[in-house]
Amino acid sequence: MSKKKASKPIQQDGRGIDRKLHDPVADKLIPLHPLDLRKIHSIDALVRAMSKTAFTGRQLGEAADVLEAMAHDQGCFVVMTLSGAMTVAKQGLIIAELIDRGIVNAIVSTGALMAHGLVEATGRAHFRHNPDLSDEELYEAGYNRVYDTLEPEQNLDDVEKVMAKVLGAWDADEVMCSYKLNRAIGAHLVKTAKHQRGILKSAYEKNVPVFVPAFTDSELGLDVALTNRERAKAGKPRIRFDPFEDLEYFAETLLAQERLGIFTIGGGVPRNWSQQFGPFIELRHRRGGEDLPLKRYHYGLRICPEPVYWGGLSGSPYSEAISWGKFVPPSEGGKFGEVFLDATVGLPMIVAAVLERLDKGRKTGFVKR
Repeated sequence: MSKKKASKPIQQDGRGIDRKLHDPVADKLIPLHPLDLRKIHSIDALVRAMSKTAFTGRQLGEAADVLEAMAHDQGCFVVMTLSGAMTVAKQGLIIAELIDRGIVNAIVSTGALMAHGLVEATGRAHFRHNPDLSDEELYEAGYNRVYDTLEPEQNLDDVEKVMAKVLGAWDADEVMCSYKLNRAIGAHLVKTAKHQRGILKSAYEKNVPVFVPAFTDSELGLDVALTNRERAKAGKPRIRFDPFEDLEYFAETLLAQERLGIFTIGGGVPRNWSQQFGPFIELRHRRGGEDLPLKRYHYGLRICPEPVYWGGLSGSPYSEAISWGKFVPPSEGGKFGEVFLDATVGLPMIVAAVLERLDKGRKTGFVKR
């Protein structure tokens, strides 16, 4: 009796069609691994283990790999974009640490985030909200609520005193833009807040420009507006503000870089303003006839809980931005990570894991900058 040769298992699907079942090892599929907490002894170990699981855990682990790649890439200039209430939520020192370590080379932010960051940088505090108090009662008491946290109005009055000193020293002959003003604020903090840490202080010390594209949509913008009204009453020339100086300096800065990375928290104006660099350069090349390299972002990492199907920029994936000429596609070496998660959870874990990796690298002689 002859032996029959073994064949691959065959199944019929619901339509009565035979199908051959593949071997996942032969197909070179990547296996997942159980997250064994007995083997976890650091944040980095946890995040690495999460990258071998599924869903948001895997996204977070892979995002850390993207940030690490940006940090290790000697020729990569990293732009960090910030929206939401990250400084009210006490995440400001994480951003300052990224600047201090040389991982982030430029900031594009909402003005509110920078204004609330000044509260922290000048030694003041935010407070837990007591849900027993109504918003009407909070208003009467001078407390501004941001979800579960309170910003006392007195904090913003104290920030205005800092702004008054900075604006009072401004040369009216010099046109203002957001990165120039933020640099002046940082210089003031270096002199007056020696024992405090903050985003603008670190940015000044590390020569990292901080851009606020929607400048008038912030306490800082209102302070400039009120200062100009007082100057007009006193017969003094108004401070002139030109946002196009921000745009041109940002573009000039990015054009000088070898490769570009973007690290986005949330979405909104900071994200889009930073990403439109690619189309701006392309239009200058195509319509203006300028001989310019068509640069796009090589790396991208974003943390944002907004889903794609709302159709807004905050939720749009990097694959969509490739169609706009903003990002290098993966087929050409682009490397991206996207985490659909509250940034107050994702940012500390990702950054802490990557800093652990970089610290290990320094012990073995690696330093990016």
